[in-house]
Amino acid sequence: MDNQELVIMLNRDLADEHAAIVRYLVHGYLEGEDCPLGAGLLSRAREEMWHMHWLGMIIGRLGGEPEMKPAPYPFDPTNRASIFKSYVDYEENLIPHYNAEAETMNDPHIKRVLMREAWESDMHAKKFRKTLNKLTPEEAGGLPGGENELPVAFVDRIQGVVEAKYNQMLQSLRDAWVFQNENLLGWKIMDFSMTKMKQLAHVAEPVAENGIPPKFKTKPMLLSTAIGAALKNAFEGLEKTRALHAGLLSDEETRKHLGMQINLDLSIRQESYEADEIRDWIKK
Repeated sequence: MDNQELVIMLNRDLADEHAAIVRYLVHGYLEGEDCPLGAGLLSRAREEMWHMHWLGMIIGRLGGEPEMKPAPYPFDPTNRASIFKSYVDYEENLIPHYNAEAETMNDPHIKRVLMREAWESDMHAKKFRKTLNKLTPEEAGGLPGGENELPVAFVDRIQGVVEAKYNQMLQSLRDAWVFQNENLLGWKIMDFSMTKMKQLAHVAEPVAENGIPPKFKTKPMLLSTAIGAALKNAFEGLEKTRALHAGLLSDEETRKHLGMQINLDLSIRQESYEADEIRDWIKK
């Protein structure tokens, strides 16, 4: 298998892991992170983020372009029981898939990563089956999410920030993987992508708490191979999302939600910090 074929194969795996992250995040947010079901789903999502990261690092190291659009995640949305059964099936299907790919690898690191993806997928399947078996009849027959108590226009405004922040985070991940050999800049970009994940949660959770799936919709990435252009794009992106956060913070509806105010203020401060840092990187 040459490098191009390997990148194509790993990008399919990357898209599958990305799909799992989005599915478990959305479901976890709908359940609520302060309840056992929600906390478990968010924990699985964080583990899938590592899976996606390992694959993205390898693709970047091979000189490939990471595929940042998630694959479809097939699941039966009838009720919680059918949803969790779909999760078990999805993870169980990945076990022989990754093991078969590992068998074809000569590179020991890539082989180990694929084998680890297999046995951690097995662990996920077992944990989802455990959750499925522990559901009460009421939980099993119900669906996640509650009644929407927010004005439609306000939810739409938050969803705009969710979509922008999600794509900004994906761009940051892509750049970190592609520019991992640019001294420490790749790792600094990766550090900022972690902050963006938390900022994304700050706006996605209020939407999900009102029974509405957050809008995780991908947009085209900047596929630059020049670090200067990537940093300029990152700076401009921060300016845009900081303005979106500031606008949302000044909304009259936001004043009714103290937790949202605190989180938005934190995000704005973090974005100002990151913009200043990136401005200095560009100068150097």
